[in-house]
Formats: sequence, C-alpha cells, structure tokens
Amino acid sequence: MAKHPTLLEQFRSFCFQNNAADFETAVEYFAVFGGMGWKVDMSKPLDELIEEKVLKNYRYIHGDIAKITQSDKTHHALLSGLAIGDRREHSAFKRANVSRQDGEESIDFLVKNDLLIRDKSQAQPVNEREEVSDRLLFTLPFLRFWFSSISPYYKGIRDGDYSEVKKRLENMKQDFSDTVYDKLVMELLKKSFKEDPIEKIGSYWDKNNEIDILAKTKSGKIVAGICKYSKSKAKKSELTKLKEQCAKAELDPDIFVVFSKNGFSNELKKEKGEGVKLFALKNLKSLMDDLSENDLLVNTNKKY
Repeated sequence: MAKHPTLLEQFRSFCFQNNAADFETAVEYFAVFGGMGWKVDMSKPLDELIEEKVLKNYRYIHGDIAKITQSDKTHHALLSGLAIGDRREHSAFKRANVSRQDGEESIDFLVKNDLLIRDKSQAQPVNEREEVSDRLLFTLPFLRFWFSSISPYYKGIRDGDYSEVKKRLENMKQDFSDTVYDKLVMELLKKSFKEDPIEKIGSYWDKNNEIDILAKTKSGKIVAGICKYSKSKAKKSELTKLKEQCAKAELDPDIFVVFSKNGFSNELKKEKGEGVKLFALKNLKSLMDDLSENDLLVNTNKKY
C-alpha cells in the first residue's frame, strides 16, 4: 500500500472495491472499515458486519496491530485518547495520563510507524506567545474506530460479551462519519476552485477558537468555511458565527464557505455570491464520479 494515501484516495478505493452506490452509506461504512482493503457487503447492517469482521476476529486483528505498537501500554493509551478526544497532542497526554516527555516519544514512534500523521493549525494564533498543540490524525479510519470502540473493551470482547462495544458504537457512529466528512469537504473545495486553485487547506485552532476550514488559493485569497451535519438546514446564523470566529482570530477572508448536509434556509441562500459559497451533499457526491480500477489501492492487510 502506498505510504499515506490521502483520505480521498482511500475513500475512492473503498467505493470501487465495494461497489458503493449511495454516498452517505459509503461514508458510514468507510468510517469504520476504511483503509484496510477488506471486502464489505454494504447491504448488511453495519453492526452485523462489525461483529462478523471485527469482534469475532478480535484476537487476530489485535495481534497484527500489537506487532506495530510493540504492545506498548503508553502507545495504546495515547491512541485511545486521540481516538475519543479532540485529537490535540496535549489533550491526549492528559487522557492517557502520561508525561509530556513520554508522550512525545510515543507520538514520534507512532508517526514513524505510520499509525498517525501530524496536523498543524493553518494560521498563527492571535497571541503569538500562545503555544498551539498539534493535532494527530489516524492514517486509516479503521485505526481510529479500533482504538475508540474496540481496544478499550477487550475484556468483554475476549469473553464474548459485546454489550459495552455496542453501547459505545451507538454513541460514536455520527462522530466517525463527521470526521470523514470534514476531510472530504476539504477535498471537494480543492476540486471546486479550478480558476484559482487552493494551495493550502486545513483547520484553524488556538486555545479559545476554532474554524472548520481555512484555506489559501494560488492568488493569495483566504477561504474560511464552516461545516454543518445536523438534520436541520443551515441558517444565516451559521455564516454569522463563521465571520465572528474569523474576526476573533484576526482573519479577513475573501470567501466564506458553508457546507450543509441537509440544505440551506432561504435567508442563507440570498447571501450566496462571489464572497459566499454554499455546498451541499449533492456536491460531495461528485467525489465518487468515474470510479475505475485505477482507484483501487494495493493493500497487503490480512482479509477478514
């Protein structure tokens, strides 16, 4: 498997391999099994597949992962802390109850061994003396799923009791999907800005503020975005909130972007123009266009 294929490359490979037809279903299943190269029957309920492919093969998958992590307790504690927290390095140290020195050594090992990649805030914080913790992202969606919802409950799984895991999954499902959507929305924006291509994109965060998307185009324009995944339509207040976040970070974007999974209010639609762009689920579906064998990533993971 190529080192660090992008999330979009992993997603397109997953969709081609598993004949994905519905975008939302593809994201839901990819958020659990993504990056492993496993054949997944998306006509089966997700819970059923998790039991069949993961829980019943726990011992073997755990053994494969433990070979990479060297069964190190600090590594496992940090990976679980990152999987369920805000993905910030220092927050994970606290959750794992490890010292900064031990934590940094562990993170270096996990990055070197391709379990994690570093993600930095896209702009300097307002207070330049403020230390902003890096975020750490899992290289594969499955790894985040494993360390958030499987690994911490190994005793029950080992004894054939899946109740804790199933309860956990109910609480985490939406969060898994939202994390994938965040990255796919960024890929959509890169694809959409054709005349003035995006050269840099990510998120902004400091100790007191966060902006979902912050990008810079080739001509130097600043793009700031907000993502909404709830069942209600995005309202004009979402745009207002985004502008307030930017002002707080002392940023003056040229273009504001609002992504909403379930459409927009009429009031927000009226704001649409050169300086405000709206993207919906139908736009994201274009990321599944023209799938072919060329999208299939070579994967050496064991098949379950």
